[in-house]
Amino acid sequence: MDKKKRKSLNLWLKQQSKLAKRWLMLAIGLGVLSSLFLLGQAALLASILHQVIIEQVDKYQLLPQFFGLIAIILARALCSWGREIAGFHCGKEIRLYIREQILHKLRELGPAYIKGKPAGAWATLLLEQVEEMHDFFAKYLPQMSLSVLIPFVILVVVFPVNWAAGLIFLFTAPLVPLFMAFVGMKAADANKKNFKALQRLSGHFYDRLQSMTTIRLFDQTQAETDVMKSASEVFRSRTMDVLRIAFLSSAVLEFFTSISIAITAVYFGFSFIGELDFGYYGAGVTLFAGLFILILAPEFYQPLRDLGTYYHAKQQAIGSAESIVEFLNQDVSKVRSGTEQVKGDTVTIEAKDLEVFSAEGDKLAGPLSFVIHAAQTTALVGPSGAGKTSLINALLGFLPYQGSLKINGIERSQLDLTQWRQHISWVGQNPLLLHGSIRDNITMGKQNISDEHIAKVLKDAYADEFVDNHGLDYAVSDRSGGLSVGQAQRLALARAMLQNGAFWLLDEPTASLDARSERLVMAGLTEQIQGRTTLMVTHQLSPLKDVEQILVMSQGAIVQQGGFETLSKQSGLFQDMLHSSHRQQTDKGNLDA
Repeated sequence: MDKKKRKSLNLWLKQQSKLAKRWLMLAIGLGVLSSLFLLGQAALLASILHQVIIEQVDKYQLLPQFFGLIAIILARALCSWGREIAGFHCGKEIRLYIREQILHKLRELGPAYIKGKPAGAWATLLLEQVEEMHDFFAKYLPQMSLSVLIPFVILVVVFPVNWAAGLIFLFTAPLVPLFMAFVGMKAADANKKNFKALQRLSGHFYDRLQSMTTIRLFDQTQAETDVMKSASEVFRSRTMDVLRIAFLSSAVLEFFTSISIAITAVYFGFSFIGELDFGYYGAGVTLFAGLFILILAPEFYQPLRDLGTYYHAKQQAIGSAESIVEFLNQDVSKVRSGTEQVKGDTVTIEAKDLEVFSAEGDKLAGPLSFVIHAAQTTALVGPSGAGKTSLINALLGFLPYQGSLKINGIERSQLDLTQWRQHISWVGQNPLLLHGSIRDNITMGKQNISDEHIAKVLKDAYADEFVDNHGLDYAVSDRSGGLSVGQAQRLALARAMLQNGAFWLLDEPTASLDARSERLVMAGLTEQIQGRTTLMVTHQLSPLKDVEQILVMSQGAIVQQGGFETLSKQSGLFQDMLHSSHRQQTDKGNLDA
């Protein structure tokens, strides 16, 4: 990572800290207050020892000072406790805000962009990488201020007592952060590589976990085990690199602070035996002065040592922030919601020279020109990879486009996408049911939906036959667990009916169904889309005889459009697909016979 990029990431991290400024200032304030108590503690200890050893004062006369010392120790403990609490809340507020930014950006970019990375990579970005920033805000930033303020407070007190000790402190203190920076220069790069390895490992693990049945059926268990082992080994190696730098940094800091404290101790030792005669202001070196400064010496360097310990947290935060900032800087201007409202109870869609692009700017489909009239059913057909899904994502507002794509005469780029999507009833080929009850999956968070209304849509979707057995509170696990594919599809149809959109979008709604489930789903759909604007994506051509318009796509372009009768008699891709479909049905019939 170059110096300019590291600086910009460090600046971004500090900008986020303003969100929890009150907690940050409280943590710093408690640290400074603790240093003031430290001065009192050192002075009391030095005074007690001086009176006992030099002045031979009876220890019982020093009871008030002992009680004062205990009180100061308790006060410092309370300050340390308060610092930890304030630092935790500082990190917590900022982490919540960063996660909110990531989720907001994911919502803006939409599912078309999200599918470009494995789910495990997104989980790492949202959870582990954000979590790794906690110590930067909770500990490093407060300590960075305290590493300046506390030594300054101690120097202000030490110089009037002994200027030689003050000069030793002053000249040796910069060595600690200097060598800390030298050792930690590669820490950010090591952490960046570590997080990349963790993202890959998470993605591998999650994807293989989902595909476990397929992997075992195709006897690829050993091969995938080797892949996981390789990814784990890379992650182990990167983690050890990070730990090696962290331990090296701590060792260097301990060495230089120990040398500095030793120099101070040697100076006072030679001063007490009369070998050194400078540093004091004419009154000679007293036991009180020597003990007072020697007690403060470790505490003078302690904030710098703590900063060195938390410096690793800074490099860790910079390493994790790189991919987060890169993600947050993704341009969403081309898929950002507008303000125009879709009006009316019907939907008309008109595209002219429409070109659809990926989030990275690659052309996926186009130019396309077509019209979907109000209350008309249009079928979109074509081989896999023709661009059908890209067109749908553009309609839904998940992909950028150029040219013209108008919904009821308004450019999609100017539409309020949230309001536009409220007009859409969608049924896909892989219905996604969430972890929750059947009622939750049908209402999708909508409030004030009566059981009577739910019962009606379930009946219209032919889903009541199994829901009546299970009940609306029947628990559905992640990815439709507990239900068959046909049952899940009928629940998805009921959900779309409850949405009651003016525009129905059907993406292979019967692709994975058995004959009976297909018949029931199509019966429910046929009844619902009467008088509604409908776009149906399908590979099944025979049921399209009653469809008003068919758009045939190939390699990102519309190569044919018209009615079923016209296209079936016209030489071209649709006729070839129709003949191929007839041959498959004939072959299947022969096999069944």
